[in-house]
Amino acid sequence: MASFLSIDSWTGDFLAERGLVTARQLNEASELAARWGSSLVDVMLTKNWIAADDYYAALADRFGVALVDLERDPPAPDLLNEGEVAHYMRALVIPWREDGGVTTIVTALPGPEVILYARAGWGENVRIAIASKQQIQHAVQQAFSQRFSHAAVYDLAEHDPVMSAQTVFTPAQIVCAWLGISAVAVGLALAPVATLIAVNLVMTVFYLGNFVFKSVLVWSGGRRQHASERQLDAAVAMLRDEDLPVYTVLVPMFREPDVLPIVANALRELDYPTSRLDIKIVLEEGDQVTIDAATALGLESIFEIVLVPPSQPQTKPKACNYALKFARGEYLVIYDAEDKPEPDQLKKVVVTFQRSPAHVACVQCRLNYFNREENWLTRLFTLDYSLWFDLMLPGLEKLKIPIPLGGTSNHFRMDVLRELRAWDPFNVTEDADLGIRLTQKGYEVRLAASTTFEEANVSQSNWIRQRSRWIKGYMQTFLVHTRRLLHLYRTIGTLGILGFVFFIGGTMFSGLLNPVFWAIFAAWLVTEIGAFDVLFPPALLYLSLFNLLAGNGLFVFIMMLAPFRRNWLSLVPFSLTVIWYWVLMSIAAWKGAWQLVTKPFYWEKTEHGLSKHTAEEVNKARAGQQAA
Repeated sequence: MASFLSIDSWTGDFLAERGLVTARQLNEASELAARWGSSLVDVMLTKNWIAADDYYAALADRFGVALVDLERDPPAPDLLNEGEVAHYMRALVIPWREDGGVTTIVTALPGPEVILYARAGWGENVRIAIASKQQIQHAVQQAFSQRFSHAAVYDLAEHDPVMSAQTVFTPAQIVCAWLGISAVAVGLALAPVATLIAVNLVMTVFYLGNFVFKSVLVWSGGRRQHASERQLDAAVAMLRDEDLPVYTVLVPMFREPDVLPIVANALRELDYPTSRLDIKIVLEEGDQVTIDAATALGLESIFEIVLVPPSQPQTKPKACNYALKFARGEYLVIYDAEDKPEPDQLKKVVVTFQRSPAHVACVQCRLNYFNREENWLTRLFTLDYSLWFDLMLPGLEKLKIPIPLGGTSNHFRMDVLRELRAWDPFNVTEDADLGIRLTQKGYEVRLAASTTFEEANVSQSNWIRQRSRWIKGYMQTFLVHTRRLLHLYRTIGTLGILGFVFFIGGTMFSGLLNPVFWAIFAAWLVTEIGAFDVLFPPALLYLSLFNLLAGNGLFVFIMMLAPFRRNWLSLVPFSLTVIWYWVLMSIAAWKGAWQLVTKPFYWEKTEHGLSKHTAEEVNKARAGQQAA
């Protein structure tokens, strides 16, 4: 058997002699390997310059060892150890067979580390065989699919049940709700006018607090820090590729074959050494259409397809939890199927983590849309996101208030993510929940000046489906984290409580309450009767009018400010039409509230690929793949 001690020293010449790579590819791969601190073969495989089957056959022939087909002959289940899964996936080595006291170890990366690992685990009587990286990864997934599928659903609920949304309403919350409704009912029976005035006062003060709080956020977040962004760019320029950590990228998808080329090409264009990327396309086992589309793309070796076994609830966080078990990066990020992150985003996040204290566990990047000018809805959606990610979230960060994460482009320290049992599969806005949970566990979220562009919804009915799921998830998050109010106060403080109430609570309650006040105002405006006068004493009337005129006017003004940071001034006039957007939000809020009671864990699917720009993006992506 040939020595495994100097594989990279002979690999290039050996493959070139066999005609598997060209001289030009070999020279370029050598330069990239030196720059990235990676192996020559790893570079050639990730660049798709050599067919994986050809390489592994040549490797087995070169060393005079067996080439194992793990699809036909999977490893013996009793030899695999769940505690070693991370090592299996990182080192691409697994025990395969035991026969007559001799254990056969299968690897895709033969070398001295494999020999040492094998002898440390099974003594001197070991034999080495070769299998492809994809087959080893798939074999490990298959061996532990049932156990990891159960953990993906129940890990958080079993280890930290008070933080899980599996229980929608706790007995204490049901009792409190019953007592509150009963108190209002008794008040209406005994003193109806006083009770209605009291309810009106509570809602009016809540509206005022919501206006004031979000205005403070916009003022705080709008103070742009040019110097810090320039410093971040300078630090990125100083990074050396060989010093960068392995980065896991999860791309959960469900019935989205048409947009898969977009994210695949966007990930190819990341300014990050491909040999240090661990990209996992996470698909449901029953989603054969998307599986076939992913297979047909002929993705490079940096892409791995993870198939999630069927189980309930069928949600994005459950799929991410399952894929997390096989991740091998130091950091992890989630991208949606139609996402286009800026090329230097991963490097900016690495720098942000390096410059942050150890308790910073997550970095959230900004989100916005590439089809913002397509129709009225995409323009309003872009104004909404610009306000949220460019002004409000920076305000939360500056005021040290818990940040509800966005659904994508949130980057995590892998060790902390595993410590916290990752995402709650029963929460349909799992990102916002995790952001609050991180803060309660003593960690912090930071923002990075990098944007991921997505496809904005072009259909109002599709938008309502998406927004109703988000608001239902906010309701779940509010219920989960108000189960222990004293604990919540101790972990996030007074300002954190105010932020939680007005940012999480305000988002959902305002959507539910708006139609009530609109109906009262419309009835008064049309009938001009004094029936409502008794419910609005002078002080309360003036406060309500202030909320209606100044508060709503202020929100319109804030929407006007939202696109200035990106110089998208053509969107400013559309902020004057935001009233119908608020109507759609209220429809979504009531739909979300109804689903919270009737089917709390149902994942309302958002259809992607409806934009006329998507076809253009797909064509660009396919052209990029051919060029690669």
